[in-house]
Amino acid sequence: MDGLFKVLDIAASGMTAERFRLDVISQNLANSDTTRTEEGGPYRRKTVIFQEALNESTNGSKNFGGVKVTSIVEDPSPFRLVYDPNHPDADAEGYVSYPNVNVLREMVDMISAQRAYEMNAAVVNSAKSMYNSALGIGR
Repeated sequence: MDGLFKVLDIAASGMTAERFRLDVISQNLANSDTTRTEEGGPYRRKTVIFQEALNESTNGSKNFGGVKVTSIVEDPSPFRLVYDPNHPDADAEGYVSYPNVNVLREMVDMISAQRAYEMNAAVVNSAKSMYNSALGIGR
């Protein structure tokens, strides 16, 4: 019976991971103009790292169990420099360091995460439909 619902577990793990990815993308977009953080300096773009989740079966073999978020890493790319000598965070030459967040890239990543979430949701709905059909529910 465990194998029957494995597809739901895998799809749910994908939905959870993509929701987390959307949260990080939202954080990047919200801070796209933040020039000063508690750590000092401008906000640095963050990305999510996924990894396959392996489950051990009763016989000791490892089976694919979905996906999981392993870490959030900061993008090491350089900050955007904008000449604005009147800005309070301007350096001695009048340049302000802005976050390395590219709004267009974040929007593309957001659409990608949204589509992946929707695909996993479609898998859940298809599995539910097949289970209901096999059990004769809803006739």
